Amino acid sequence: MGEPRLLKFAYLEVTGRCNEMCDHCYADSSPKGTHGSMTAGEWADVIDQLAGMGVVDVQFIGGEPTLYPPLPDLVRHAHAAGLSVEVFSNLTYMRDGMWAMFKDCNVKLATSYYSDDPAEHDNITHLHGSHKRTRANIQRAEALGIPVRGGVVSVRAQQRVQEAAKDLSALGAWHVGGDRVRAFGRGSDGAAPTVADLCGHCALGQCAVGPEGDVWPCVLGRFLTLGNVREAPITEIWNSPRTVKARAEISAAHGLKPAESCNPPQFLPMCGPCQPCVPSVGHCDPREAGSEPAAATIASST
Repeated sequence: MGEPRLLKFAYLEVTGRCNEMCDHCYADSSPKGTHGSMTAGEWADVIDQLAGMGVVDVQFIGGEPTLYPPLPDLVRHAHAAGLSVEVFSNLTYMRDGMWAMFKDCNVKLATSYYSDDPAEHDNITHLHGSHKRTRANIQRAEALGIPVRGGVVSVRAQQRVQEAAKDLSALGAWHVGGDRVRAFGRGSDGAAPTVADLCGHCALGQCAVGPEGDVWPCVLGRFLTLGNVREAPITEIWNSPRTVKARAEISAAHGLKPAESCNPPQFLPMCGPCQPCVPSVGHCDPREAGSEPAAATIASST
């Protein structure tokens, strides 16, 4: 099986419910989604296991994680365990006490942003007023000193992606990344998912845990189930033959290139050795790291 790999980062997809219904959502989240069967206690146990493995960062994601009632308690638990926490949110829904919790736990925020034009943004999220609320909460986070980074996904032809990136920067986002739509969930348009459309970085230093306890190489690679935390410790899953096999399959699909040199900017709050791609670079893909991005991509979920 070779030398065990260190797990540094984990996505914690605590819910499949979202108040938006973006056409390209890789998780197929919507208002009809559920919080899954994982209990808050089980999530806390997973967090403890991750901290014990030496994980540095966790990202709470969904769906829309702020819709998950136990989120504040889980964020506090992760913070108390010594983990750095990021919450990936559409920033349209903030319950009482959420901002104070973010401050107390040194939480970083990440969000998706599609256009500087409210109508275009709302047309992509299918939630009227989402642009106004997201924008206002980016500004509030900035006023409170809470770091926010943004991802702009190029979803449609002629989309105002460059303008969106500039608007995010003007609002105070500390980093703005870009990506193309990847063929997962509703973004697949019915096509079967393949490892070739992953970034190639999956399962090298990070994994994802879903609402039912399934462990995936990343949130996009949910069609590759490595195990379930309700059936085995995550340490066992991370070092299992199934994970090693998935890692090799992903590497082979990307021409055995060193995927560590290129990371997807929209999802990873930690990255190395390079930083997430800026919009002028385009989407991040190990197969194309040395070439110009296609014209359709930004020249970014949730």
